[in-house]
Amino acid sequence: MVDSTVVINGQTLAYTFYCIVLILLMAWFAYKVTKGGSGTFVKPAIFYTFVGFLTVLGVSLHIITYNTIPWAEMDLNRANYTPDKTFVITVQDHKFTLPSNKMIIDLNDKVLFDVKSNDLTYGFGLFRSDNTMMFQMQVVPGHRNDILWHFTKPGVYTIRSTEYSGPKGVFMIEKDVVEVVDPRGIIK
Repeated sequence: MVDSTVVINGQTLAYTFYCIVLILLMAWFAYKVTKGGSGTFVKPAIFYTFVGFLTVLGVSLHIITYNTIPWAEMDLNRANYTPDKTFVITVQDHKFTLPSNKMIIDLNDKVLFDVKSNDLTYGFGLFRSDNTMMFQMQVVPGHRNDILWHFTKPGVYTIRSTEYSGPKGVFMIEKDVVEVVDPRGIIK
């Protein structure tokens, strides 16, 4: 599974370049519309070549990034995956009730987080030590709320609520409660 930070950095670079090219096209068009005189600044062949380039570039970006979202393949074919571990977590009164003080996960395990809310709509997000989000989902009372994740890097993670559930929701943080370890003892 591709790490979500790699995906977001790649997409940021690709779409930034694409937007810059589009902005240049709009600037050129604005210049042509407001320019006085009868001279032609850019020939129609150049204009249509540029528009064709933008079309090919835009479609290519969408094709290239179509299946780079790390969890998409596993979600689409969920019936074909069996989790190595399942953690059942309950949320009520702005508090996560975890199955243990620390949830230990072996490297390359597929883990199912089955989260149930007994009162409000909450969020369930797993965050890296640098406070970037690995994944999140909405936890709605009376519905199935689970996420299957494949852990490919060792680390220690924090659980946070990612959904507004009132003023107390900001304190819904369980620091360093998920730890992914290499069972072979190799530290990277």
